[in-house]
Amino acid sequence: MATRLDPFVDPTRWMDQILGTVREAAGPQVPTMPIDLYRAGDHYVMHVDIPGADPGSVDVNVEDRTLTIRAERTGRTDADAQWLARERGTGTYVRQLTVGRGLALDRVEAAYADGVLTLTIPVAEEAKPRRIEIQHASAGTPLGSGEHRQVEQSQAG
Repeated sequence: MATRLDPFVDPTRWMDQILGTVREAAGPQVPTMPIDLYRAGDHYVMHVDIPGADPGSVDVNVEDRTLTIRAERTGRTDADAQWLARERGTGTYVRQLTVGRGLALDRVEAAYADGVLTLTIPVAEEAKPRRIEIQHASAGTPLGSGEHRQVEQSQAG
């Protein structure tokens, strides 16, 4: 049987094996929660990747201006297994985001499907853009003079 040696791939594989052993000895890595966030009309939408998380462990809460997302992923616990590769993170996922003012945090909606948590966060009514009506004065009358006349008449009567 012939063995093929690739001088570029094999050292990389050896380093991955050595560093993988060092990583495992150093302890578990903190799982990551990548997010996508965008605004669609009068609400924000956030997609959070939590692959393999138990749906019952997913928790979203808001305290003051901090949005906290927490989920748990447990690993296999086969006592007699000889692991050849173990790259999938396990443990507690936590992500905290400080959100700005102008959001209706009391009306956040959450859905979890296929390993993706989707949060819909509405913009608060007071933060939505609105048009200000402009009142037009007649040519010779200053803009504020009508208000003064009403005040003077109510004081006289």
